[in-house]
Amino acid sequence: MFNVLIVEDDQKLNQLIKTTLVKNGYNVYTAKDGAEGIETFDNNYIDLVVSDIMMPNADGYELADGVRKRNANIPILFVSAKDKYEDKQKGFQLGIDDYMVKPIDLNELLLRVSALLRRAQIANERKLTVGSTVLDYDTMTVTREGSEIVLPQKEFNILFKLLSFPNKIFTRTQLMDEFWGLYSESLERTVDVHITRLRDKFKNNTDFEIVTVRGLGYKAVKRV
Repeated sequence: MFNVLIVEDDQKLNQLIKTTLVKNGYNVYTAKDGAEGIETFDNNYIDLVVSDIMMPNADGYELADGVRKRNANIPILFVSAKDKYEDKQKGFQLGIDDYMVKPIDLNELLLRVSALLRRAQIANERKLTVGSTVLDYDTMTVTREGSEIVLPQKEFNILFKLLSFPNKIFTRTQLMDEFWGLYSESLERTVDVHITRLRDKFKNNTDFEIVTVRGLGYKAVKRV
């Protein structure tokens, strides 16, 4: 289920969009202005943001800028009464993905939300974002706040697997079978060695940790 954040100070419209999205299978968070929107974004896993522009405390432009500084890939859809080219241009320059002018058609909103999420999935299917940490499958790199680490293939594969399914426990046997093969002569202890190396390399990473589940195996736990 996708998590959508609605940031809109018109409470009736806020509730209307929420009801429409919930009825169509989305999990929805709401905020009444940009400041509350950023706080909600920071405290929850969000897949897409729907935001007004003209709001108190922090407007939609400030919200979009804040979201982009935290995550470059989250789709942002502006829904606003501001219909001038300059307003749309400013939004797209800040990194939004789509723009709808009020009054809106809710069915069209659903189509746009679905399309944005689909495109985001295609773009990110070989990338994984956990907080400020981005794993790029094509380059075997892990990037956080401008710092990049290139990992050996098996270390990267294990980390990507664990973080793709946070809180899911993987046994040593499962990891051995997937990354070393069913008939590998390597010992299960090899997995422990790779996990130890990963922990050492990411011991200062505040976005996640790799936890040992005694008697079972390992799991990744998000800290954000």
